[in-house]
Amino acid sequence: MKHQIRQRFTLALLLLSLHGVLLWGFDSAFTKTLLLIHYGLFLLWQPIWRGEQKLSWASGATFITGGALLLYSVNWWVLAFWLAGLFGLLGGRVFAARARLSRVSYLLAAAYLIGMLLMWVVPQLLGKTNEVEDVRSLVQFVLPLLPLSLFFIRVEYEQETGAPILDLFYSLMLFLLAVILILGSFAIQLSSDSHYAETLMQMLFGIAAALLALSWLWNPRAGFTGVGQLLSRYLLTVGMPFEHWLKKIAEMAEQESSPPEFMESAIQEVAALPWVSGGAWRTDDASGNFGFSTAHQAHFAFQDFSLTLHTRWPMTPALLLHIKLLTLILGEFHEAKRREALLKQQAYMKAVYETGSRMTHDIKNLVQSLSTLCTAAQQAGEHDERKLLNLLQRQLPVLNRRLEMTLDKLQAPQIEQPHTVKATTWWRNLKQRYAEYPVQFTQHDLPPVLTVDADLLDNVADNLLQNALEKGRVESSLDIRVTLLGDNGLLLEVSDNGSAIPEAIASQLFKGHVPSENGLGIGLYHAARQARQGGYTLKLASNHNGRVCFTLSKP
Repeated sequence: MKHQIRQRFTLALLLLSLHGVLLWGFDSAFTKTLLLIHYGLFLLWQPIWRGEQKLSWASGATFITGGALLLYSVNWWVLAFWLAGLFGLLGGRVFAARARLSRVSYLLAAAYLIGMLLMWVVPQLLGKTNEVEDVRSLVQFVLPLLPLSLFFIRVEYEQETGAPILDLFYSLMLFLLAVILILGSFAIQLSSDSHYAETLMQMLFGIAAALLALSWLWNPRAGFTGVGQLLSRYLLTVGMPFEHWLKKIAEMAEQESSPPEFMESAIQEVAALPWVSGGAWRTDDASGNFGFSTAHQAHFAFQDFSLTLHTRWPMTPALLLHIKLLTLILGEFHEAKRREALLKQQAYMKAVYETGSRMTHDIKNLVQSLSTLCTAAQQAGEHDERKLLNLLQRQLPVLNRRLEMTLDKLQAPQIEQPHTVKATTWWRNLKQRYAEYPVQFTQHDLPPVLTVDADLLDNVADNLLQNALEKGRVESSLDIRVTLLGDNGLLLEVSDNGSAIPEAIASQLFKGHVPSENGLGIGLYHAARQARQGGYTLKLASNHNGRVCFTLSKP
């Protein structure tokens, strides 16, 4: 509270000493002394540096030099710009003050300054001595009442937050408006011999019209983004367009394959920023540093990415917010690159697993076919030697070729050429392989010229029949039927009259791994994938007690 009272009294004495200089001139020793008093009071009041802080030698030399220049170069132009500067500082305090009476006191002081500027200083610049004499009484006796009233305004308590509050943007805007008013009036007066009051009204209405147009353009209208939004976006970018930064980082993310390489390239862009002198960064798998260290630094972290930046000057809140935003962007892109690398690794491992599991299932089917041939050879008598020899001559080359193709898939899994044979030949081989099993085979309207992919149909048929035979070991008297139709495309049916597949398992068939007590549970998943690649459709056509039917079809 005492500090606020002292500030108010200092402001009042500051304006009264300035009033004496403006009214009595600045040629005599008394007025020059009064000007030095005014300058000292200004240093005590000014809202930029705190008055109780100890000044350095450089700051002290700056203040002494400013006072000397003001004392020895004082004229009406210097005083005009000095009043414009004071008006801007007071205007900035008006918008920053919270207490109502504080704003009133600053408004009274600003009104005094603008009144003295328009009614006394500017006419002196224009040489309008008649206008000066007309308002002398008003300037001499009425305007001083404004700073005198500051002694009698009750002081309201405002919580002090450290440094004096000053709205730099509004202060600068008000200072420029005052300068425009001074120079505009001078220019209009030189170009025309009009009365000063008329010149002043022209300038005031012109500035009012410009402010009205600016306020209309400040907010978005009719698709226009608005001057306020454009200015805010420019201030937040701190001299670097945000879209340009995002574009460069996105291009680096596409060009660099690994997270460490991407981060090294991105840090080079950070080091190129004009306000960055150096820094250090660290991730889980890499780290580095660049530039040189300074006394001004800030540390930021995002997940596993941390960044320490050194700047050439102290960081403002806007700059800290900007650096935090840059850190979040880099961290997000780095995390995306890590996830991309992890997904690639998982996709590779999934491909290895699926290839291995598919080959394992194919080899299992081959082993079962070989077991069938071995069983037939063991059970054959002397009178069946000829039939056995014919069976081996037909089936062993087929099994050998299927084994070779399985090994070829391990070496080059992306190359799978279909093995096309006549449908009648494939059907005959299938019946011979399962001749020893309780399976009924039926065919209808099978054209002699119809060809099929033997490997695809062998894989699908073996999976379906092996599953049905395993089911027959649990359920007695199971009737397994295989039907091949060729009148309208190709249709292969494998059905049984056993119990239905549980709904939880049936809903996951052909989509992925399913629980299996005697296998891997992925045979039908790989068979369905192979069928889709070959243009076939494998589905569970019927699933209820007494009829479970799978179909493989191709138009």
